Amino acid sequence: MIRKIFRSAALLSLGALYLIPLYVLGVLAFKPTTDRSSILIPPATPTLENFMRAWNKAHLADSFLNNVTITLAAVAIVVALGALAAYPLSRRQTALNRFIGNLMVACLVVPPLTILVPLYRFIADMRGINTRWSIILVLAAFQLPLCIFLYRNFMRSVPVELDEAAILDGCSGFSVFFRVLFPVLKPVTASVIILCGIQIWNDYQFSVFFLQKKNVQTIAISLSQFVSQYQNDLSLVGAGCLLGILPVAAAYAFLQRYFMKGLADGAVKG
Repeated sequence: MIRKIFRSAALLSLGALYLIPLYVLGVLAFKPTTDRSSILIPPATPTLENFMRAWNKAHLADSFLNNVTITLAAVAIVVALGALAAYPLSRRQTALNRFIGNLMVACLVVPPLTILVPLYRFIADMRGINTRWSIILVLAAFQLPLCIFLYRNFMRSVPVELDEAAILDGCSGFSVFFRVLFPVLKPVTASVIILCGIQIWNDYQFSVFFLQKKNVQTIAISLSQFVSQYQNDLSLVGAGCLLGILPVAAAYAFLQRYFMKGLADGAVKG
């Protein structure tokens, strides 16, 4: 009983630590610029003016469009290629497939910025600087190892007898994957979309180098420049930052019922 109470108190304390920054951000976002009270005290007269000002001053309309385009395209590539690559790795336990699977895991511990210089040179030679397609391919490539790892381990929990039954019914390898296996992958697909989508949406380390023109910049870059310019107007900055995280929060709320199941199955099973 005591252990259960202690565990609950620890979880509540941990949750509070995560919620306090969001609470402060929300208070700042709705606080009028003339309100000089503590950042912990909710505003007496909340206002939406900060959001409209931040939207216009930070040019978030173009940044949102760029973010949505880049995130949707990169996540689609990651899900499609990751699931297809994980299929033979999970179904055919050969020495080569085990080596490739271990190589994918090893790629997870490599800091992406360690190859920034040759990658930048390669993208520049391909005339990809300040283009959306370049950052889409770069971000998708760096999310593929995690995607393949989760898909491979989740597929190992799916009985091979389903594949064999479909093959006996006349299905080809691709038909087995798309008609039988892929519909079962909803939980892990939701986990991949959330984990990779958040990383791609919030990416700064690559976008700041490859997207230098304002018309192709993402929210992370626009907000970093916005915060530097309006660092003395915390209400305006808070509203801009809150606008930047709302789409990710909405996506998580929509997919969260699949998220934990897919993450646990993809990381543990197999």
